[in-house]
Amino acid sequence: MTIPTDLHYTEQHEWLQLDGDTARVGVTAYAADALGDVVFIELPDVGSKISAGETCGELESTKSVSDLFAPADGEVLEINQAVVDDPALLNDDPFETGWLFVMRVKGSPQLLDATAYAELTEA
Repeated sequence: MTIPTDLHYTEQHEWLQLDGDTARVGVTAYAADALGDVVFIELPDVGSKISAGETCGELESTKSVSDLFAPADGEVLEINQAVVDDPALLNDDPFETGWLFVMRVKGSPQLLDATAYAELTEA
């Protein structure tokens, strides 16, 4: 399983690619694999205020429906309409074409580096 070292992670299996006070957000390959074939994605609206650990969307697969949790406090700036239109992108490439949204991050979120995330998924 791929765990890019240039990203930050949450214990709920979201990743963030930080760039100053903005971050591109997605779910990890570990989460995508556990979900199975994703068939529907509901993302927060642009302009939505989200809070770390709170539900901000939904991922539906052929196996189950899972909540999408906000990885940090902030505001949604952009969503990836391509992944909404074609949810299989999340399974095909969760770190590139399958990203979910971009947010402005407020404060300092509690995030894991790649090594800590690898330990979490191996436990």
